[in-house]
Amino acid sequence: MSYRKIVALVCFVIVGSVVVVGAQSKDVPDIMGEWSGTWSTYNPAQGAVPAKEICKSLTCKVTAAKDGVWEATFEGDCGRPYKYTIKMEGRQVGKAVLFKGTTDLGPKDGGQFDWIGRANDKEFVGFFTSGFYTGVFSLTKKS
Repeated sequence: MSYRKIVALVCFVIVGSVVVVGAQSKDVPDIMGEWSGTWSTYNPAQGAVPAKEICKSLTCKVTAAKDGVWEATFEGDCGRPYKYTIKMEGRQVGKAVLFKGTTDLGPKDGGQFDWIGRANDKEFVGFFTSGFYTGVFSLTKKS
């Protein structure tokens, strides 16, 4: 194989790799930043019954991931102000990030919670449960 053919082949492989990496990075959802929405609790055994409690003032700030772990600070007011910073384990699936986590909010706020969620560029939704509560949250990305 001539020197020119080897150089052309190497250049082709490099350009092809850059194009593939560039195309893949466009699919990474931008989930960092400010979010706002609502959360509510409900009884899963009575799915048709309206939520027991809907608390509007929910905001969330998501910061950078390290090794698949993001940090989210949830803040709002539901009878009294609250603010929790939690770690969210996540993995990208298509154009979304799927999250899961366990956190202890203390005895005053329901104790240990497990939750799952999904976020894309525009929407962040989740389900949570503890020994006392079950509920959902729905957030949209602030512009």
